[in-house]
Amino acid sequence: MAGRPITIMGVFVADLAFSTPKLPAWGETLLGLSFKLGPGGKGSNQAIAAARMGGTVGFISKLGRDAFGDIARRAYATEGIDTRFLYETSEHATGGAAIIVDAVKGDNAIIVFPGASAHLTPDEIDQAQAAIGNSAIFMTNLELPVPIVMHALTMARRLGVTTIRNPAPAVEVPEAIFELCDYLTPNETEATGLSGVAIAGVDDAMRAADALIARGSRNVVMTLGGRGALVRSQSLTRHVPAIEVGALVDTTGAGDAFCGAFAVALAEGEDVVAATRYGCAAAGFKVTRWGTAPAMPRRAEVDAFLSSL
Repeated sequence: MAGRPITIMGVFVADLAFSTPKLPAWGETLLGLSFKLGPGGKGSNQAIAAARMGGTVGFISKLGRDAFGDIARRAYATEGIDTRFLYETSEHATGGAAIIVDAVKGDNAIIVFPGASAHLTPDEIDQAQAAIGNSAIFMTNLELPVPIVMHALTMARRLGVTTIRNPAPAVEVPEAIFELCDYLTPNETEATGLSGVAIAGVDDAMRAADALIARGSRNVVMTLGGRGALVRSQSLTRHVPAIEVGALVDTTGAGDAFCGAFAVALAEGEDVVAATRYGCAAAGFKVTRWGTAPAMPRRAEVDAFLSSL
């Protein structure tokens, strides 16, 4: 069943990803095992993930007129993403991210510089009002400046559009932002930072989710890594187990794969538990592959795998 469009606002950066035998210590130089350069940034990753899962996706962001920006333009053309509100500037360079992946554990360390994306303006968001209003879902995260995120979420809520906020990276936010979120999708670390509850298991996750609901979020969908995800609201609690597809290779972008698939399922009318399971399946595929956007799964393989369970 085809869903209504999904509009995603966020950052594009070029990912410079290095695979190493271990994460280096300060002052240490390691010989890498491999290197990839490709499209990245949480919003961009989520847009590509959603498009690959069959969503009709529009992306709001800003690029520099440079070689890194060209990587984005080629990727969106390939994935069929609506770029009417992908702005360009010659004043700021497209951003970048350094990603170091532990080839043994699959863990990563990441530094992101948003570059041109951070200079998106309220007026540019306002130009996308009709597209946002026609969407089933508006999704964003915190790699953009908080005032810009607040502006867009406020618009989406005023237009009656279902909102998803992925609270990554963890930054200070005004209390009012929680009431703008129909779905808040933190991971364990982000949920701990927002709630003050250390999470060692599902019971802790429920307490953290309750603290976030008390702050105004309508639904908390917390990703728990190998433990799956927790769905929590004032009327619903459900632990959705992780879906293992194969050996763990790289956790980078797993949350973005989850969010993209989750948004598509909601846009197609699935309930929050079914959408969370779909997100877990997409994340399960992603962690078996090294890299970010190019490693996002496609709908056919996820659907085939789920139908085999």
